[in-house]
Amino acid sequence: MIENHIRLGSDDYNRIALRDDKRVVSYADVWDKVQEKSSALTGYKCVGLALDNSVDWVLWDLACLVQGVVVVPIPPFFTKAQTQHALQSSGCDGLIKDDGISPLPFIPVDLPLGTAKITFTSGTTGTPKGVCLSSQSMLSVAQGVVDMLGVDFAGVHCSVLPLAVLLENVAGVYAALIAGATVVLPSLRSFGSQYENLHSVLSTEKATSAILVPEILRLLMGQVVARAPLLDLDFIAVGGARVDKVLLSTARSMGLPVYEGYGLSECGSVVAMNVPQRDRSGTVGTILPHVKTDIIDGEIVILNPAFLGYVGAPHAGIFKTGDLGTLDDDGFLSVTGRRKNVLITSFGRNVAPEWVESKLLSFPDIAQAFVYGDGQAHLSALIVPSRPDVEIAAVVDRVNKDLPDYARISDFSMTAPFTPADGTLTGNGRMRRDRIMATRLNLQKESKMKFYDRLVKETESARQELYAVPQLMDGIKGKISRETYIAYLTEAYHHVRHTVRFMMAMGVRLPESKKWLHDAISEYIEEEKGHEEWILNDVAAAGGDKEEARNATPNLETQVLVAYNYDYIARQNPVGFLGMVFMLESTSIQIANKGADAVKGNLGLPQTAFTYLYSHGALDIEHLKFFEDLVNKIDDPEDQAAIIEVANNTFRLFANVLRSIPHEQEVRNVA
Repeated sequence: MIENHIRLGSDDYNRIALRDDKRVVSYADVWDKVQEKSSALTGYKCVGLALDNSVDWVLWDLACLVQGVVVVPIPPFFTKAQTQHALQSSGCDGLIKDDGISPLPFIPVDLPLGTAKITFTSGTTGTPKGVCLSSQSMLSVAQGVVDMLGVDFAGVHCSVLPLAVLLENVAGVYAALIAGATVVLPSLRSFGSQYENLHSVLSTEKATSAILVPEILRLLMGQVVARAPLLDLDFIAVGGARVDKVLLSTARSMGLPVYEGYGLSECGSVVAMNVPQRDRSGTVGTILPHVKTDIIDGEIVILNPAFLGYVGAPHAGIFKTGDLGTLDDDGFLSVTGRRKNVLITSFGRNVAPEWVESKLLSFPDIAQAFVYGDGQAHLSALIVPSRPDVEIAAVVDRVNKDLPDYARISDFSMTAPFTPADGTLTGNGRMRRDRIMATRLNLQKESKMKFYDRLVKETESARQELYAVPQLMDGIKGKISRETYIAYLTEAYHHVRHTVRFMMAMGVRLPESKKWLHDAISEYIEEEKGHEEWILNDVAAAGGDKEEARNATPNLETQVLVAYNYDYIARQNPVGFLGMVFMLESTSIQIANKGADAVKGNLGLPQTAFTYLYSHGALDIEHLKFFEDLVNKIDDPEDQAAIIEVANNTFRLFANVLRSIPHEQEVRNVA
């Protein structure tokens, strides 16, 4: 069936059908290449497809459709757990990767009759939901796209989204092949982690069409401004989330031929689309010829959905999309928001957050926006700026002027980008609102906590791991030998002697904006000078050889602790060393005096053998207060994250240092 559709696509069989950076396949050769793949599918019933965008991905996909093998595309942004769930719940007995197909041990499951593909979308929950589609339903969508757009646009289609995203798979590749276009399939890596190379790829490939989600469109707009217009492009479909008409008009003024569409996996990817011949600003276009829709109680309802059901749950009848919308007299569909996302303010006003978000996103200064405030008097927003120097407050003021009182943003906070990788976006760019509420808003609350309190809270587990080390527990009780105590002092000498050097290295590497920390570093250096000699004097007072301790080779664990800190200061973030300071000082005030008292009493050692511990027990109480005041002034999220990271890691590394000290649970008195 699919062969017949695609054979109609190009009268010129020498025309290139598929191209990536490794191979080129003409229309004349497509089915020979598909048959080569088909032979490897013998005996398989359901296979996962986990490849980067490539000619191979498309050939394997077509081979599965031809052979009647159910294919389960695995999105590259899925976690291991999500991938495992998709493969196991579908009953995949094979997995296609770079080295070919290999068997899987999963038990076959009953799937709706006619299932050809299971597309998994992470949706609004962490567990992916498998949508079962027939080959006929997908081809109907692809043919509908071609019928609406026309074959005149069959030039060079560049796949920008992952092929495992149904929109790119069906409306991109299938439609392009039916129309007779050349499908260019760059590796996703070639675009860059933040699509920073998108303009270059589209320009080099002379792409005439592409499918983008709004976030990627905004990135491309910035690249066009910085570089040059993309004159070859004739059609860019934009979908996955609501796009404000101001943003679309701005993109078009840059020469980007953008047209908004709307779709769902349950409908085979596309329900409606604007095209050059039939376009209306502010709508998602007209309905594809084969799709039957209605608006019931304000909700968009599909009367003849394409899907056969979800994995484990067959479907029959109409499909309620959950999207709110309207259909005008000319057949143009408008999507106003999600029914379940509607916010009801404490004044009883209903607000679709997508409406307000689209207003914010109409300004290129804002890359992403999330509006919330259910049950509150006013709305709030989490905002991702498109660049560091943006005056977001000014943008919010401008947006508010065009909104009614009940829909205005009263306060906002900056946040890190929403991505599929951290679970805050689905693969096609839809916000997972529940996930954002559960994670980002909690982080916002935590950000209002003083940073020192966060540091204490987020290092609790690592700190308790240190306090559970037998050498430390027994030391606090005084149940260690003199040899163990001297061994401890020896290892302490070999990391304490680097403290001043650590501080100096930190100060040298601080950027200009962080030079205000120099005063604190100078104070630490003044306080810490010579402490390593105190330790050697304690060794001698305890009956050891101070020069032997000085010249000893420290245990590997001590060397790793020292090397980690030098490396982090030099290669990561010098401010992070304050995490090591926190580890040492917080540990000292907890154990130094108590441990010194117990060991001194049980071993009968003189007071002069505990200079280092007693001094740090007292000093570090003052130091820790100084430290608390200092780190509470650090408001850079990257610096805060670095301090927490180093603190957690050095608690664990110091625990290893203590574990490396020879120790028997017995007391041998010096007498």
